[in-house]
Amino acid sequence: MAADERFNGLARLARRHFNVALSLIIRLDGGRPAIAGCDGLPLSEAARALTLCAAALPSAELLVVADTRGDPRFAQAPQGLDALLPFYAACPLLATDGTPLGALCLFDGQSHHLDASQRDSLQELAMQAAALLVGDHALLHLQAEADILRDSERRLAQAIAGSLTGIWERNFQTGEIIYSKGWKAMLGYSENEVSNRIEDSYLRVHPDDLAYVQATIQAHFDGLTERYEVEHRIRCKDGRYKWICSRGQVVGRDNAGKPLRMIGTTSDISATRAMSESLQQSVDLITSLTNEVPGLVFQYRRRPDGAAYFSYVSAGIQDIYEVRADQVANDTAAIEAIIHPDDLPAYAASLDLSALNLTPWHLEYRVVLPRQGLRWRQGDARPQRLEDGSTLWHGFITDVTERKRIEAELQEFATIDFLTQLPNRRHFMAQIDAELARIQRGTDHSAAVLMCDLDHFKSINDQWGHAIGDLALKHFASLLREQLRKIDIAGRVGGEEFAVVLVGADSAEAVAFAQRVQQRMAASPLFDGDRHIPLTISVGVAVMESSDASALASLSRSDTALYRAKQNGRNRIEYQPLSAAPVAQA
Repeated sequence: MAADERFNGLARLARRHFNVALSLIIRLDGGRPAIAGCDGLPLSEAARALTLCAAALPSAELLVVADTRGDPRFAQAPQGLDALLPFYAACPLLATDGTPLGALCLFDGQSHHLDASQRDSLQELAMQAAALLVGDHALLHLQAEADILRDSERRLAQAIAGSLTGIWERNFQTGEIIYSKGWKAMLGYSENEVSNRIEDSYLRVHPDDLAYVQATIQAHFDGLTERYEVEHRIRCKDGRYKWICSRGQVVGRDNAGKPLRMIGTTSDISATRAMSESLQQSVDLITSLTNEVPGLVFQYRRRPDGAAYFSYVSAGIQDIYEVRADQVANDTAAIEAIIHPDDLPAYAASLDLSALNLTPWHLEYRVVLPRQGLRWRQGDARPQRLEDGSTLWHGFITDVTERKRIEAELQEFATIDFLTQLPNRRHFMAQIDAELARIQRGTDHSAAVLMCDLDHFKSINDQWGHAIGDLALKHFASLLREQLRKIDIAGRVGGEEFAVVLVGADSAEAVAFAQRVQQRMAASPLFDGDRHIPLTISVGVAVMESSDASALASLSRSDTALYRAKQNGRNRIEYQPLSAAPVAQA
């Protein structure tokens, strides 16, 4: 079976999230593993890794192997897959009753260790894949049932075509009702076994249907309806009841408008009723399944004139959008009203593009809900063109708020120093590189670079302990942030070393900034309880030049100035010009 784009998307998300070489989603087809989705290798190459997943498929637990070398379960790994090992992780895909459906597998050529948060993320992705598999299995089951029902319907149509429709005539003057031979045969009676008395006809009607039948026919007698039509149960000769549909019309009335004569037909609809009940059960089953799937299963239709509406939504619409099904049955205004204003243009454009090219719709966007507040949604659907020119999408919308939160946290962890909440060295270097590029593009731009170092920091750690040392770093970072403008850049680039870029500043402005920071530190001493922790800083200042080959050049100059400030007694500010004798600032 070819890989499915829905599962490809989940595999792609897993591979990027865990930064591995290959991600596979395996499904069990008839007990045999097959690839439902993959990312990292072409499908033909990824298929060779199926044998590596055998260890996870029978298990109901998450399996993580940091290094498969020496693990007997991987001793028979196929040749040529060295780049996919030694790291291997597999999370089983389970139905709600625990039945194994497959597995979500990760491979990488480097060893990995998954912490508790990463394991939770892997299991959440596996649950999404399992939900899709459960839905696929249910749809296949429903398709098989629909095929059976269609076969039954064809046989029923042939039987009805060969049967006779019963005919009857009612004479109000004589109080008789005459039945055709076919009518009698339909209930199992022979020609002379049915009474013609009208009173006897009501005795054959099921007691629970009698009042409804009499009220319906009386409404026609009174001229309230154009014709008489009613479905009800009637007793056959053998005592069983069958469903019939009786239709009739008064064809003669006297001068006072009272009925004189009525003619009608009766059809056996027992099989049709049974089929309708069976179809309703199938509809109920489909509805129950879609309502149980986390998220919103929908059918969205857009007419050629641009009018759009949801022709079907599952119960998940109440959680995904906090609206009712009837609010979107005629238009989509209720949905567009809760989509984040910044995302609404992309939402509309993505649907336009999908309708134009009949390409799958995929979008991550924000909604603002009355109860849940700001949430992230992911929509996926496949469009098709209808005969009238309309576009019809069948799709699924799910809540990805938690995944987006995790992604944001990972981004923050990758760029922010945890202790001081300032950019870490890597992120700071990216920012200073961007600032140098800005200066080199312009003609009158400048920036000052400062290197700051807490004086005698080792002594603080030795005398007061590392906890106080951490407190000192946080204290200085807080004071430094107070002096920065929004356009300035600062980061922790070493243990007790901090770097600052003052955008648009010259050397004099940079020295003045450093003096303000020193003054602020003097005015805001650090205390641990009633113990005063003495803190001062040494600062090296340089100016970033457009001729600098890289940002490291200006950093190196400011670092040289910092070294000189420490050599000259600390708690000083030194300036290092591009090419001149060193200039000291007290």
